[in-house]
Amino acid sequence: MSNRLLGVISALPEEFAHLSDQSGVAHRIGGLAFWRGAIAGREAVFVESGAGKVNAGVATSLLLDRFDCRALMMCGVAGGLDPALGVGDVVVGVSHAQHDYGVHKEDGFLTIQPGSRPSRGDDPTPGYFEAEPLVIRLREAVHGLALAPLPQSVGVGERQPAIHFGTILTGDSFVNSDALRERLHLEFAAQAVEMEGGAVAQVARRWGDIPFVNVRCLSDLASARSHLDFRAFLPVASRYASQVAHRLAPVI
Repeated sequence: MSNRLLGVISALPEEFAHLSDQSGVAHRIGGLAFWRGAIAGREAVFVESGAGKVNAGVATSLLLDRFDCRALMMCGVAGGLDPALGVGDVVVGVSHAQHDYGVHKEDGFLTIQPGSRPSRGDDPTPGYFEAEPLVIRLREAVHGLALAPLPQSVGVGERQPAIHFGTILTGDSFVNSDALRERLHLEFAAQAVEMEGGAVAQVARRWGDIPFVNVRCLSDLASARSHLDFRAFLPVASRYASQVAHRLAPVI
């Protein structure tokens, strides 16, 4: 575990703010800056990938190929899909799927595993799943961790954020739709949606047995008003996600 170099990815500078001070000399490759440092005593390489699956895939490939990272963590914010969850809750992704990869059919959109070819007999079932021993370690690492109540400035009333484990979806579009939110939750039983994690999981799987942990705080509820909530709560949500990430980093 801890002897593996950890690659840490965030898409946005606000998400990075509580993970690394980005001090030291940056190594620039392909327009991205990589910093060596530590998180919770774990040696790591940090990169701000930019938003979207391609950016995340490029950053992940470079962490694995150029820096020989053999464990990965992504940290940031996401939109909530599960109506039982609320703003401020943190979702630790133990499975991922790309909801926008598939086939447009007359009766709707069929999601399939990226790169699969069902016509050749490939299993088209979407999803990347983390190994159970890793999931057990992650659960133990955050056991008893209590997140601070939401600040009054957030405007959602008094609320104690909680930590959940589940499925995180990824797509190259910001979800700003109640109808899509409901469909994605119904189809995948997923807790959150964002724009990078599924690509990181795909690259990690291609490289072999690379463990990947995705830590996301819900900054909005992926609804018709999510564009209003996202920017307002982004700095606060990033802090909550980082707090959980610091507890998980040593056991990945």
